[in-house]
Amino acid sequence: MAKLYFRYGTMNSGKSIEVLRVAHNYEEQGKKVLLFTPVVDVRYGIGTVASRIGMKREAAVVTDDTDMFAIAEEERPNAILVDEAQFLREKQTKQLVDIVDMLDIPVMAYGLRADFRGQLFEGSYHLLALADTIEEIKTVCWYCDKKAIMNMRCKDGVPVFEGEQIQIGGNESYIPVCRKCYAAKRKQAEAATD
Repeated sequence: MAKLYFRYGTMNSGKSIEVLRVAHNYEEQGKKVLLFTPVVDVRYGIGTVASRIGMKREAAVVTDDTDMFAIAEEERPNAILVDEAQFLREKQTKQLVDIVDMLDIPVMAYGLRADFRGQLFEGSYHLLALADTIEEIKTVCWYCDKKAIMNMRCKDGVPVFEGEQIQIGGNESYIPVCRKCYAAKRKQAEAATD
């Protein structure tokens, strides 16, 4: 029986490399995989799933009008993988549920749980509520050896705590941190503005 998996982690936790690895494993066995990535993620080009270690491949682009269920029904893959799933809309997360429940195709969605302020993204919120299995992909804090659970946004190497929820970027814009280091850097920033 198929399941909806939500695998989340901070920036630099290896989510995209995991998407690519899982796709490779299915295809090595002669199975068909369908990859999706939201149109908003343009770091490596529209419709590209890429990891920081240099591996990449093309994926179907998800826009607000994309009907992932219809695509899955037509393509009939053995599995569906979604990169950057935090950017999905509620209706798209429900399409993933329908793919699992009505088409019996497993769906593995990978993404961030929360933004740089600790607020859930729309896609993550609904995936946390609807997924059959929720798994954390772990990495360590940039500043200490604790588990990173927060994404700290930086501008010119300086942590920032205000701004739009979505700002596409990589190592130049975000670092993974633990909650304690996040709080310490936030206090430093607040003290500097007083």
